[in-house]
Amino acid sequence: MATSRHTSVWCKGQMLYRYSVNLHQVTRRFSESSDKGWFRSLFVHKVDARKDAHSNLLSKKETSNLYKIQFHNVKPECLEAYNSLEAEVQNRLHQDQDYPCEVVGSWNTWYGEQDQAVHLWRYRGGYPALTECLKKLNNNKEYLEFQKERAKMLVSRRNQLLLEFSFWNEPLPRPGPSIYEMRTYNLKPGTMIEWGNHWARAIQYRQENNEAVGGFFSQIGDLYVVYHLWAYGSLQSREETRNSAWLKEGWDANVHYTVPLIRSMESRIMIPTTSSPLQ
Repeated sequence: MATSRHTSVWCKGQMLYRYSVNLHQVTRRFSESSDKGWFRSLFVHKVDARKDAHSNLLSKKETSNLYKIQFHNVKPECLEAYNSLEAEVQNRLHQDQDYPCEVVGSWNTWYGEQDQAVHLWRYRGGYPALTECLKKLNNNKEYLEFQKERAKMLVSRRNQLLLEFSFWNEPLPRPGPSIYEMRTYNLKPGTMIEWGNHWARAIQYRQENNEAVGGFFSQIGDLYVVYHLWAYGSLQSREETRNSAWLKEGWDANVHYTVPLIRSMESRIMIPTTSSPLQ
């Protein structure tokens, strides 16, 4: 009798346990689905990753700008001469309407990798403009001489081709004086659309002090790389501006949802060269 009663209680306990587990799983699925639907519905410019390449979904439709970013590691004793040589070539290219390219900004890294020059170029017209420009430069004897002279000053160099996010400001000349921060995010493959959806809303929290300069993502070179370019009056104003973002409702949610998408990140503080349109 006691054994039968014990068996009955045990069976009821097992049924109760299975019911509890099933109820928890259903509740969790419903909660996750509801939370994601509610939260994601807040984002502007939401895109569907399954319908097109992220380059088409995230970039600006009204322009066909292509960007090139260059990182030049310069011999320490040559940095001043290098800056002078680059400034001369950039000015000549800007004055010549035959070349469909323009330098957006040129900097020397202040904090980060030392003795480094960073250049951001814009090609209005996309890949055809880039191809046209390269063909003309390869037939320009003065430019070829410049390349030989520059090579003597360099330790290494690398570049990437980028597109600009549709929801970011287009980088335009600034009078300065400013310091610039370039934040580099190496994302997990397959997360670019999600990153864009979150930042399409989050960028509104970083506009009050006119600090947002430009946002880009890589197309050729290292892939799933994002660059955010910011301008500040000083390191102190940088700290104050970034701290103020945390006081705005919604900014913490953006950080919470985007941090898991990142494999690694880097910040470099840069000083514009005298010839840079972004001062």
